[in-house]
Amino acid sequence: MVVLDFETTGLSPHSGDRAIEIGAVRIEQGRITDRFTGLMNPGMRINSFIERYTGITNAMLRDAPPCEQVMRQFADFVEDYDMVAHNASFDSRFLTSELRRVGRESPGEFACSMLASRRLYQDAPNHKLGTLVRFHQLPNDGTFHRALADADMTTHLWLKMLTDIEEAYQLEQIPFFLMQEISHTPKAMIDRFLKSWRAKHG
Repeated sequence: MVVLDFETTGLSPHSGDRAIEIGAVRIEQGRITDRFTGLMNPGMRINSFIERYTGITNAMLRDAPPCEQVMRQFADFVEDYDMVAHNASFDSRFLTSELRRVGRESPGEFACSMLASRRLYQDAPNHKLGTLVRFHQLPNDGTFHRALADADMTTHLWLKMLTDIEEAYQLEQIPFFLMQEISHTPKAMIDRFLKSWRAKHG
């Protein structure tokens, strides 16, 4: 599985926005085994809000390789792994758009750590990544809105969710598709759903 995060010029590739940074963490058998990160030149200037929000400047991007080069490298890194992102609908749109520009397709399926956390941590103040990191005191270096830092924090959140489910419901392992199902189960039904899963598969 690969946990990824994009920083971008704006909110939608359908409006012409492009990726400016990608960060990704590979997880195998519950352990981090590799990382990928890269700034990328989108061929346009970014506005001052994006510069302030991410800390990525036009000067930094001027010397970065083009999006196409970085995305080809990322496509090789991700192989055919399934993927996780915090607000996956956003990242999956940019991943699909950028890969299509280089003649590649999204390799696996997506799961959303934000949707899963809304079901599993209903007592959290909100389900923004930074809030959940503070709420659970997850490892971080204090950097937010940079792709690899956010991917790292999402990885720690994902691994915590897996551990919490395993411990609460006495499950030995949590398959990827179960996390996808959790993400789309009504909040009020989560406990019943997981108890039913344990009865069938535990």
